[in-house]
Amino acid sequence: MPEIEVKLPDLGEEITSANVSFWHVEEGDVVSENSDLLEVVTEKATFNVPSPLDGKLIKKKFDEGEEIKVGETIAVLETE
Repeated sequence: MPEIEVKLPDLGEEITSANVSFWHVEEGDVVSENSDLLEVVTEKATFNVPSPLDGKLIKKKFDEGEEIKVGETIAVLETE
């Protein structure tokens, strides 16, 4: 089964990183396209990061409280 890396998307002007606030799903959970994977927080706002596709979350790359840079891989999904 193909594995897809989910990256932290561009969150807007001048935002280069965010901290993981909490995960909506756990490793092994099945997710639907556009369902929320995790919430991240910046100095300016809070954002939910959605799943780009249907699949199963097989790896979370960051824990709650850790900082992620825009463009970094945050999770790995297994797709059919």
